[in-house]
Amino acid sequence: MEFRFTEEQQMIRDSAQAFLQDVSSSAAVRQAMVTEAGYDPELWQRICQELCFQAISVPEQYGGMGLGYVELCAVLEQMGRVLLCSPFFGTVCLGVNSLLVAGSEEQKQQYLPAIVDGSLTATLAWTGPQAARHGGQWGCDAVSATWQRNADGFELQGELRYVIDGHSADLLIIAARAPGSSGTEGIALFAVPADTAGLQRQWLPTMDQTRHQAALQLNQVQLPASALMGEAGQGAAALLKLIDLAKVALAAEQMGAARQVLEMSVAYMQERVQFGRAIASFQALKHKAADMQLKCEVARSAVYYAACVAQEALSPEGDSQLAAELPEAAAMAKGYCSDTLFFNAGTALQLHGGVGFTWEYDVHLYFKRAKASELYLGNGAAQRELIAALLLD
Repeated sequence: MEFRFTEEQQMIRDSAQAFLQDVSSSAAVRQAMVTEAGYDPELWQRICQELCFQAISVPEQYGGMGLGYVELCAVLEQMGRVLLCSPFFGTVCLGVNSLLVAGSEEQKQQYLPAIVDGSLTATLAWTGPQAARHGGQWGCDAVSATWQRNADGFELQGELRYVIDGHSADLLIIAARAPGSSGTEGIALFAVPADTAGLQRQWLPTMDQTRHQAALQLNQVQLPASALMGEAGQGAAALLKLIDLAKVALAAEQMGAARQVLEMSVAYMQERVQFGRAIASFQALKHKAADMQLKCEVARSAVYYAACVAQEALSPEGDSQLAAELPEAAAMAKGYCSDTLFFNAGTALQLHGGVGFTWEYDVHLYFKRAKASELYLGNGAAQRELIAALLLD
């Protein structure tokens, strides 16, 4: 396993950094985050047409670039640094992964080329209202919507919450369970176009304005048999794999954001003068910056190791022994990066002094992203509990 970027990977990272720093400025983020869509459609089309980031992990036979999860995480790191407002995470890290892991060949042929050409956005919806209870339930236990067979296919019923870009996505991958089932039993995944009758969507403004979420109401939604992804009632393994892949992607964003708030803080300390000298010269503040730097380096190692494991898990020719480490590697990356970003964002507020939490400074945007992304898919404590269970079992 190679632990250095190749020239191609470094080029992708540098291109993403240069482009995103130009188009996702503080003003652009603040303008996009207050809209209902949560992003600028023109910028999204530029990303799709000029950089083709949405095609990174899509296989070449569907029009994509056929690259791996390391390249994807390199782009996500840069997106996290600038708090890019876009449907990228939902479309690529949830939607594309769902099609690759659970979709039939017909479903891949139908949806992946549309995602590649920028005409389709997607997301994954599986959590019911209970996802936020008792410290957060983000696994199969969070699935509360139900499915049942009928003469023409399937009928879905129920409510889903915390769906990233659920109010704006064109395609919804919905997880539901058979009535009366629990745990990992009875779960099925369905590809549901957003204009399907009986599907109601509502944008739910949240603390983190840079990433929008929605609630979905399924009122006797009728689906053809072709909407089923995989086998009915056998979707738990695919869903758990999708959650692990999403953890790695989110950790990459968190790691990038943690690095950015460190650099913002150092730049501010070099400019801020107190007692006749820059506050960056004070030993106590140097120690805080050093702690932030150390956490960033460890987070980076955790993310890119997990990305290597994720690639083996996604590739049909991947190393099965290494792919089996995905749940553990994903939990380690998500847990550590959640703690790192929250620590760095909180420390950045302190280093900025009284102005850190004011609307004019961007630190509060990173702090809100830190808290929201910490809770999404389970916080650090939940990830460590999962790792303990994996090791003990």
